[in-house]
Amino acid sequence: MRTIRVGLLGVGTVGGGVACILARNGGEIARRLGQRMEIVRAACRRPDNINAEVKKALAGASIHTDAMEVVTADDVDIVVELIGEGNGVLALIKSALSAGRPVVTANKALLAKHGDEIFALARKNGVGVAYEASVMGGVPIIQVLRESLAANRIERLVGIINGTCNYILSRMRLADMEYEDALKEAQELGYAEASPELDVGGIDAAHKLAIMAAISFGTPLSYDSVSTEGIEKIRKIDMCNAEAAGHRIRHIGVARRSDAGLELRVHPALIPSSHLLASVDGVMNAVEVVGDAVGPTLYCGAGAGGGPTASAVVADLIETARTMTTSPELRTPGLAFQDKAVNALPVVPLDNLASEYYVRMMVTDKAGVLSALSSIFAERDISIRMVTQHEAVDEHGKVPLIFMTHEAVESNIRDALATVEKENDMASDVLRLRVESFSE
Repeated sequence: MRTIRVGLLGVGTVGGGVACILARNGGEIARRLGQRMEIVRAACRRPDNINAEVKKALAGASIHTDAMEVVTADDVDIVVELIGEGNGVLALIKSALSAGRPVVTANKALLAKHGDEIFALARKNGVGVAYEASVMGGVPIIQVLRESLAANRIERLVGIINGTCNYILSRMRLADMEYEDALKEAQELGYAEASPELDVGGIDAAHKLAIMAAISFGTPLSYDSVSTEGIEKIRKIDMCNAEAAGHRIRHIGVARRSDAGLELRVHPALIPSSHLLASVDGVMNAVEVVGDAVGPTLYCGAGAGGGPTASAVVADLIETARTMTTSPELRTPGLAFQDKAVNALPVVPLDNLASEYYVRMMVTDKAGVLSALSSIFAERDISIRMVTQHEAVDEHGKVPLIFMTHEAVESNIRDALATVEKENDMASDVLRLRVESFSE
């Protein structure tokens, strides 16, 4: 039985998980694949920090502190990159592909920013790039979009694609916590980094959305075109107001095809409490994909973590080994569509988006303020559906005021709120969230 020789770059949580899965389930994998799979070389900057279980799983492998030594070794058939962004990773992947070695990676940031270059180099050298683990951890959403729904014209996908944001928002709602306390708890549990900006600022979700959109719509990777907002301004009062209005606040990614082009956006939003995404709590991820033939389908599971992500990496390894004996032109293209069939769709400017809105601001508690605010909104063709004023007055003599609007244009909302914020004696701490209905 042939042995597929693997070069592993990175022996952290996910890389160590890959090594343990291959050691533990090697016999079962060989039964499925018809070939053995063995890690022959691994790169780790601090070999002394590898834990005992992973060291045992890597007992037959050579350990290197220079990752390029693994990439260029003659006895490596497939390179698995689990280092993360930076550290010369792009050069490592390009070297592997240039040498005719397929690559398996979980590096969503690298693919979102350099994917077009990487896939072009892979095509040139007749090898593949597998990246299931880059989006939603153990949930096989990449395979679904590339293969399982290949008969469909994808109309839209919308989902909760960052577990850190979802955990924080869930704890704010379920445990009546403020944002700062929920973030601290997430950090203590290891769900959020000490510097959490990539997650709570929406950047991680934007990377994932760019990848899924390219596969779904046959467009070039467009990370720079994703409109991105985080959850830092959301407060406990907003969670309560959303619940009272029959909604829940979720941080979502939306990619939607329309006559005007493609919507690409990541932001917090109010979604109906009856929608399935509203019931996804904690660090779980979920994506709804709508195809013209299959209709709406939902994919949910653990979006991160060593075990789920390592599971996706090993599945990619198995599939990559299967395709190594297949002619390149017969393989599923890296981004699902044939190279010559990839078309750049215009990205719809966010200013043109029409939506209902939730607006919360702190206003001066005096006569005439509500009338002035209503006039500012009316001048910009924004119709207010509901107004709620809370009684609690803060140390500056201001009270929370909540608006729910009818459908309005994004640019008008932004202009109205910019005008409001200029009037320092009128309002402050302004928050604007879209209300998503998920209707076509």
